[in-house]
Amino acid sequence: MISSFRHLFRLTRTVFVLARYDMLLPRELLDELPAGTRRGTRVLGRIARLTAGRKRASLELEVRVSSALKMLGPAYIKLGQVMATRGDIVGPHLARALGVLQDRLAPFPKADAEAIIERQLKKPVGELFSSFSSAVAAASVAQVHRAEITEDGETRVVAVKVLRPGIEALFQRDLDAFAFAAKWAYRLFPKVRRLEPEKFIEVVAKSMREEMDLRTEAAACSELRENNAGREDFVVPEIDWERTTRGVLTTSWVSGTPLGNVMELEAEGFDLEALGTLVVQSFMTQALMDGYFHADMHPGNLFAFTLSKEDEPFRAGLAAVDFGIMGRLDEATRNYLADILMGFLIGDYDGISQAHIDAGYVPRGVPMKDFAVALRAIGEPLLGRTADQIPMARLLQQLLLTTERFDMHMQPQLVLLQKTMVVVEGVARDLSPGYNMWETARPVVEAFMKERRGPEALIREVAGGAQSLLTTLRRAPELLAEGARQLEALGELTDEGLRLHPETLKAMAEAEGVRARVTRKYWLAAGSVAALALFLYIG
Repeated sequence: MISSFRHLFRLTRTVFVLARYDMLLPRELLDELPAGTRRGTRVLGRIARLTAGRKRASLELEVRVSSALKMLGPAYIKLGQVMATRGDIVGPHLARALGVLQDRLAPFPKADAEAIIERQLKKPVGELFSSFSSAVAAASVAQVHRAEITEDGETRVVAVKVLRPGIEALFQRDLDAFAFAAKWAYRLFPKVRRLEPEKFIEVVAKSMREEMDLRTEAAACSELRENNAGREDFVVPEIDWERTTRGVLTTSWVSGTPLGNVMELEAEGFDLEALGTLVVQSFMTQALMDGYFHADMHPGNLFAFTLSKEDEPFRAGLAAVDFGIMGRLDEATRNYLADILMGFLIGDYDGISQAHIDAGYVPRGVPMKDFAVALRAIGEPLLGRTADQIPMARLLQQLLLTTERFDMHMQPQLVLLQKTMVVVEGVARDLSPGYNMWETARPVVEAFMKERRGPEALIREVAGGAQSLLTTLRRAPELLAEGARQLEALGELTDEGLRLHPETLKAMAEAEGVRARVTRKYWLAAGSVAALALFLYIG
């Protein structure tokens, strides 16, 4: 009961802060509401704006949402960044406003950072580093310092990330309030249920908790570096494990020009369109080919560097930092994604519809042809058009109406993927306004389909099955001998009068069904025993 009152207090404060910045019923979003609800909503919106005051209410939506979330705290900033992908929940206008939200806060004192490092690593900062700067970047979870390490007469530059003091308790307090709100939204508003609010908050909470354990980020960085070891045009820093703990992360220093500084990139001679292609294809390769991707690829986390100046324009590489938010996709989800992306690329809307149904994202009772027609209405505007020609607001609105019409449930495992795709497309568009992400993604999707779904993949699968069969056949004498021993024991029991009731046999069969995840060799053995038992019984 006490915790419920605490959550209500936090949520009430949230409502008050949002009202101060005209974010409860923003004037820009009223036209997106159903016609029958606009009149009453406009009145409520005017009342809410009285709290904001004329000065704050006159600010642009992007400024108001950024100011409100920063006042509410780090957890709300993270939630806002994720909600930027959920136009189905917040509407396309607010989704675009959230999309420009930057996770930048004032740094905490250098002395506090040094105290945390000494407490975590059990050594003085002067012994760990030959130099240690003030913060060079600060976000909601942690801040970064530039430092140097001198060993054996050689000096190397490193980046030291330090967790904010008390951040874990602050995040947990807000996450509990989010979960409380999601639970009651699910209970009170039936139309919200298909959006899976509780599962959505679970995904967000898991991501945030992982981001606050810098050892998890270190492991993520190490895995991504390993996955990209053969690529010279996408660089991931190396972890200094001796100087990394739960609250401190030390990596090699990344040099380059931030992708957010477009004018400087252009002045230095970078091919901006080629950089956009590199960003998109790096992300698509990670997501589809590896199933593990950097899920926070905003311009501040990406740096361009020179690979070679022999070509004109010269070849560029991309370096990534900040691995607190990562996404992982299993094989089935990657196959689904490849199917729908390839379907949109070639206009196969029946195939896209079937992929949704096979993946369980659309109820099987939905007519495939009807769903395919709805997808065509969404996909056709994308083909042959550049990113700046696509009416994104209308596209998101159509998607919202389509998901509601066909009772599609949102998939929590795809939330980070959707978020990253929006950010990556935005980065590419900032670099080159006429950018076509679909055509850039095509080579990666085609390579995935060829490697994982083409004839070569089928041959590998058949070869793997044949190897398992040969292994089982080699053990056939041993398995048959074991079967004979089991039958002999069963015969002795039967001779003594053992009888199994039909209900017992049924229960045994059901229990066996639960244990169905066994290898083929065990199925072969079980089948052999069953066949022999049936033969002896009939005989």
